[in-house]
Amino acid sequence: MAAPGGARRRPLLLLLFGLVHGASAVFVVKDGNGTACIMADFSATFLTSYDTRSGPQNKSFELPAGAEVSNSSSCGKENASDSSLVITFGRGHTLTLTFTRNATRYKVQLMRFAYNLSDTDTFPNSSFTGVKTVESATDIRADVNTTYRCASETRIHMGSVVVTLRAAAIQAYLSSSSFSRAETRCAQDLPTPTTPPQPAPTPAPASPVVFRYNVSGSNGTCLLASMGLQLNITYRTVDNETVTREFNVNPNKTTFGGSCSTTLATLSLHSENLLLLVLQFVMNESSSKVFLQGVQLNLTLPDAEDVSFTATNSSLRALQATAGNSYKCNTEQRLQVTSTFSLNLFRVWVQAFRVDGDKFGPVEECQLDENSMLIPIAVGGALAGLVLIVLLAYLIGRKRSHAGYQTI
Repeated sequence: MAAPGGARRRPLLLLLFGLVHGASAVFVVKDGNGTACIMADFSATFLTSYDTRSGPQNKSFELPAGAEVSNSSSCGKENASDSSLVITFGRGHTLTLTFTRNATRYKVQLMRFAYNLSDTDTFPNSSFTGVKTVESATDIRADVNTTYRCASETRIHMGSVVVTLRAAAIQAYLSSSSFSRAETRCAQDLPTPTTPPQPAPTPAPASPVVFRYNVSGSNGTCLLASMGLQLNITYRTVDNETVTREFNVNPNKTTFGGSCSTTLATLSLHSENLLLLVLQFVMNESSSKVFLQGVQLNLTLPDAEDVSFTATNSSLRALQATAGNSYKCNTEQRLQVTSTFSLNLFRVWVQAFRVDGDKFGPVEECQLDENSMLIPIAVGGALAGLVLIVLLAYLIGRKRSHAGYQTI
């Protein structure tokens, strides 16, 4: 690719230093001039959940000492934005850190992990093969020209995968070919401050309005949903405070649409601040199970440090029912999409695929509703047992009192 002015860029130089401490190594990305633009020193553990023929299986493994920097790593355009560190290891596994910056700070905008389920040594008896990809935003950020350092463990939740970084030192957009002496410490390493009493928090909004959504294609309705939606967002404000707030999706100010295919039904919603909320339902043809697999959010937060908030997870398994049936749950459900975003669903009743007109199919109740019904049943049974015990005690006592008299 030609650089500005017609000059050709030199090939990107990539280096993995031989400084290994257990499973820790220093990863360095250099540009064509031999100048380092990214340095990272950390160890990592991956905890994954994958399907086998005998059910879900958890697998934990370390980032090995032999991990290497991939040729697809990049210093970005003019060393200003979109830099990335791509680390490859094992049989086709890839960890990617994508960096962005503004005038004063840089951060790991996105962490992506692609793992190869065909690797039978790491994922024995996997029901699926091929590469699966998960990703999430992170809280890894630092001032420009400083090193991000975190001695504490940092966990990044990405759906079916949790990545734990330890003893991390990371710096992008370097001014020299070494870590800066100036540091930005992670929040976990800082002492807990003694804070004065805080004002009462802003009360949570009332429950969202329940609305009926439908998506149709050439073969009729493929998705029918009645539910209230609430967004639970954690973000950093312009005042450098981390806050968690809830936003109701108002159907009266929201437009919706979607698409239908054989095994994918998509519901899309957007309004003034809710730029996009996408719910993707899939059908597993081998098991005839339908479930919510993907959620994508793009939201504007006027008081946030980063005004545009994005979150994506394409490896969920929620709201599951058999094809032709509907899923129903009157109890509020919280669906954790990423570490900073959860989707709260109220009085949800949904059916994807094999929808008969505008009618829901046979209902499959959620476990939360079933558990809530067990409580009054258990209490009623206990009260009935207590009444029976009192009655038996009364009858026995009465019989004994009659036995003390003789007929003359």
